[in-house]
Amino acid sequence: MKGFGWLAIGIFSTASLWLLAPGAAQPLAEIPVSIIVAGSPEEAQRVLEQLRRGEDFASLAKSKSLDPSASEGGYLGKVDPGNLRTELRDAVKGLTPGQISGIVRIPSGYAILKVLRNPGGPPLPDASPVKAQALSSSGAVRLTYDYSGFASALAAVGKYEKPDGWNRDLRQACEVRVQSVAGVLEQLQALLQRPNPPAGFLRDLNGLLADLHAYRGDMDDAIRYQQAAYEAAVVNSPDRVPQLEESLGVAYLHRAGRVLYPAFIFPRPMRSGTIGEAQREDLKKAAEHFLRYLQRDPNDGEVRWLLNLSYLLSGQYPGGVPKEYLIAPGLLESKEDVGHFADVAQAAGLNRRGQAGGAIIDDFDNDGLFDVVVSSVNDCEPLSYYHGNRDGTFSNRTAEAGLANVTGGLNIIQTDYNNDGCKDILVLRGGWEYARPKSLLRNNCDGTFKDVTAESGLLDAVTATQTAVWADIDNDGKLDLFVGNENAASQLYWNRGDGTFVDIAGPAGVGQTGFTKGVVAADYDGDGYVDFYVSSLNGDHHLYRNNHDRTFTDVTREAGVQGPWASFGAWFFDYDNDGWPDLFIADYGTSVADVMSGFLKKTQGGEKLRLFKNLGNGTFRDATAEAGLDRSMMPMGLNFGDIDNDGFLDFYLGSGNPSYASLIPNLLFHNQAGKRFVDVTASSGTGILPKGHGVAFADLDGDGDEDLFVVMGGAVPGDEQTARLFENPGNENNWISVRLAGVKSNRSAIGARIKVTVRNQEAEPRAIYRTVGSGGSFGASPFEQHIGLGKDARIESLEIWWPASQSRQNFSGVATNQFLEIQEFGKEYRKLERPTFRLGGPRRPPQPPGPSRK
Repeated sequence: MKGFGWLAIGIFSTASLWLLAPGAAQPLAEIPVSIIVAGSPEEAQRVLEQLRRGEDFASLAKSKSLDPSASEGGYLGKVDPGNLRTELRDAVKGLTPGQISGIVRIPSGYAILKVLRNPGGPPLPDASPVKAQALSSSGAVRLTYDYSGFASALAAVGKYEKPDGWNRDLRQACEVRVQSVAGVLEQLQALLQRPNPPAGFLRDLNGLLADLHAYRGDMDDAIRYQQAAYEAAVVNSPDRVPQLEESLGVAYLHRAGRVLYPAFIFPRPMRSGTIGEAQREDLKKAAEHFLRYLQRDPNDGEVRWLLNLSYLLSGQYPGGVPKEYLIAPGLLESKEDVGHFADVAQAAGLNRRGQAGGAIIDDFDNDGLFDVVVSSVNDCEPLSYYHGNRDGTFSNRTAEAGLANVTGGLNIIQTDYNNDGCKDILVLRGGWEYARPKSLLRNNCDGTFKDVTAESGLLDAVTATQTAVWADIDNDGKLDLFVGNENAASQLYWNRGDGTFVDIAGPAGVGQTGFTKGVVAADYDGDGYVDFYVSSLNGDHHLYRNNHDRTFTDVTREAGVQGPWASFGAWFFDYDNDGWPDLFIADYGTSVADVMSGFLKKTQGGEKLRLFKNLGNGTFRDATAEAGLDRSMMPMGLNFGDIDNDGFLDFYLGSGNPSYASLIPNLLFHNQAGKRFVDVTASSGTGILPKGHGVAFADLDGDGDEDLFVVMGGAVPGDEQTARLFENPGNENNWISVRLAGVKSNRSAIGARIKVTVRNQEAEPRAIYRTVGSGGSFGASPFEQHIGLGKDARIESLEIWWPASQSRQNFSGVATNQFLEIQEFGKEYRKLERPTFRLGGPRRPPQPPGPSRK
């Protein structure tokens, strides 16, 4: 690798910005600013060179920028520099009217800013507040710094000399990921030997070395270099000391946490006897650094939470926490008890350890039992395929399935794209990083898979993505594929029916460009054709209404579902059982301080998630506040299921971002009869602390209630974590499980709708609705639909609507607490026999129909 030398710090200017203290924003005069956002550092460099040659900023913004402001020539309006995100504030610092900044890494790409002499016209009426939310620190909201080295490692990849086509070859992508960081570390360490470094150079150089060692998980070295950076700052940069104080605390906390997190369940303090001496010492040092930080800024919510967490992990909470910084235990407890979900992943053989990744639970070999597939964002790590045994355990059959050489994949989803009755796998790669190929793995119906990406046509365009959805857009019985990309146009692959696809996104009207983080499908208007919703991070959202001719119309504003500006995953679900699919959109404001304000019952200043209630007339109403969900939560993985079989859908959020400081507990919410959601994280025992990604609900033990599987791990190799499998404690409510098989409709029955009319005791009949799919947009539950019915339930009718045939089936006299299979056009249903066992334990005899027991 070449080209570092004394320029190393400049090359990593983006990474080093994370080391700067936020400081107190001083009131400054508003200045007119424009922005260009490119999708890669190389493209940003080309644009910067064009600007330096005198080309017009607004023209280049219109033709090159990926930001929603492109249509206005990149104009953001007048902004207060003191309220900008830290990296952008530093970029415009010192610029005079007419000057442009260097290249700045932001979540949606690589930005270049210009301070204008003349705005060139009045700002759009609604542009300033919306875009200010995306670019600002939201006043009192302090963004969480990247203490994981994620940004630095991406910068290393960007500067590494790579062979042509490297990102299409997963083996080469793995090598680049590893060797680029190793090469930069070697160069930076050599710089330590240079004589007479400039003022502040050693501080930043040691900080960058700490950054990259933290990325790799070399926490001993990371702490050593971070300490050197801290000592240098004490001498010549006192304004940097608070930031480096926190960074040292986070480093010690992370070193201890990698050992302790698997045993920690929020908000229960660890037992003293389970904590090793090394971890106890690290937690003590972490607390010391956090306390010194809080002496300077006692109101910092992020550091206050990290201090309390240090005491929780050391078993000294709450008594050991200084009273002025204590987060009272009552603020962390649940207001409702849903029973304790025990983690049985290790006993069941599902304790996969790795980085962030996706999860699928479904029956891949048609033996009547669910299997589990897990992916990893790491290009060097293969898929893991766990076959479900008949005794509550799983066997790793990755090699036997032919998947040992299929690596990478931040997210995965199942499908049956060729209607052969065997479920296939789609692997999505490149999210948050750089473009890489997708993989379509065809199930050979014998327990093995074949990579058919090239022959299917899905290899033609290589993009960065983590989100896609399968849906039959024209009711021809074949599943089509919508892929949402980051800083590239979305793709809509129409299924030709011969094993190949063609991208029709442009003519279909859905080829928007943005930093897409979620795509979901549902027939929101009940016209018999599937529609799409697309969420973006710091960009416009899109609700696409199906025109019945393979084209779509954007009706976002008319429908009232613009969504939070800073968004992540999403899903359609009927949370209130009124027969209309409602829309959930996750927020993604990367502020631990703001999230913790929600726990402390304080006002949150950042972005909040949205729950939009479908009104049945083509429009939605924002029901977030009335449902008790008006909180900032920072979710990553997310999915929904019915944890207590009451017929109302609950949901689970895996929290966090790459930073080692982002230690927000994963959250479980219980649906109270379609009216409100209540946080039951603490009472359920599902509040695991490290990053949560792929989330899936499924009845894995055949006892009639849904268990919860969560893929754990962060974005960097130093943040590997162990997956969790939470066994449902059971309840007294009834249930029915329905597996559908299409004939004219697609074989997996994706998009088919189920209506169960049930009577509970002497109450009036009520309807429960489900639509076949894998659930949320980060984690895939089975296509088989598990439907809770409530206590003492009697099914009055079971109705199925099929999308391609537009036909209906209606069954009466259906008993509860059984597994059924229903084929399109069939006159009868078939009862499926399933073994019942304890997850991770010895097999036990099947239970008679009745309330779920454990």
